[in-house]
Amino acid sequence: MSERAGTTTAARAPGTDATAAGPVGAAAFGRLPDLESLRLLVLVAETGSLGSAAARLGIAQPSASKRLSALERRLGLVLLDRTRRGSRLTDAGAAVVDRAQRVLFELDRLVTGAQALRSRHDAELRVAASMTVAEYLLPAWLGRLRRLRPDLQVSLQVTNSEQVPELVRTGAAGIGFIEAPQAPSGLSARQVAGDRLLVVVAPGHPWTRRRRPLDAAELAATPLVLRERGSGTRDTLDRALRRAGAGGSRRLLELGSATAVRNAVIAGTGPAVMSELAVRTAVADGRLVEVETAGIDLRRSLRAVWPPGRTPTGPAADLLACAGPGG
Repeated sequence: MSERAGTTTAARAPGTDATAAGPVGAAAFGRLPDLESLRLLVLVAETGSLGSAAARLGIAQPSASKRLSALERRLGLVLLDRTRRGSRLTDAGAAVVDRAQRVLFELDRLVTGAQALRSRHDAELRVAASMTVAEYLLPAWLGRLRRLRPDLQVSLQVTNSEQVPELVRTGAAGIGFIEAPQAPSGLSARQVAGDRLLVVVAPGHPWTRRRRPLDAAELAATPLVLRERGSGTRDTLDRALRRAGAGGSRRLLELGSATAVRNAVIAGTGPAVMSELAVRTAVADGRLVEVETAGIDLRRSLRAVWPPGRTPTGPAADLLACAGPGG
């Protein structure tokens, strides 16, 4: 605190400045002029006439006059000299016009930039998908999308179901597709297809001569050709075995793709539990044999996932509409 000529000046807390500049912070926002009133004032300066400015904006002159009067009250300034010969800017009005032109210019830049971003967003789609979905379902879905949006640029990242949600959460993908038995936390999800896992072996395997279904305990006790940890197929199998009270799966060989697992089984390496989508053709042509099971539920949902709190829009919404058997 300091004293000069009997006057005491105290330090003011931030946000409580009461100088001629006016209040700051939240209180100041209540006094911000509306943009259309600023446009009107700028047009008055450009045309030299309130009537011409009103006509440019498509409003009646009395409405324009009321709008400028409200702007003057909000700013606490006289902006126009109103006479029988017309209206002209005051010095304060000219100063406000100078600043308003800069504000409106930056606003136009913001709108133009946002339109460019939206156009770029609408022209590109980044997708993340688990391997089974990417290999056996997405080609048809993307074909439908291509017919709907021939101008759309699509990039696809193929990984396992454990990694897809993280790519969506970080914005690296606008939409993802997973084959995990449960929807991931913190994301919105919708089922787009159903699937089931099949126990398959090569034609010469002893299980092809079984007279009774394979139960969960025997499946859990048998070393299998498995996908890597984090894959939806591996996760679905382990959960199904635990629900059946049989513990988790045993590893004979661990491979990073459904194609590699299928080829290993065909070669006689050992049995595997695989998506029906991945082995349907091989079972149909006799290269693999499906082994009947009992007491274990190997069905699962295939899901689309996207950021929470919003509905997919633009290309992501279009792809979601194309997903599933009906498209």
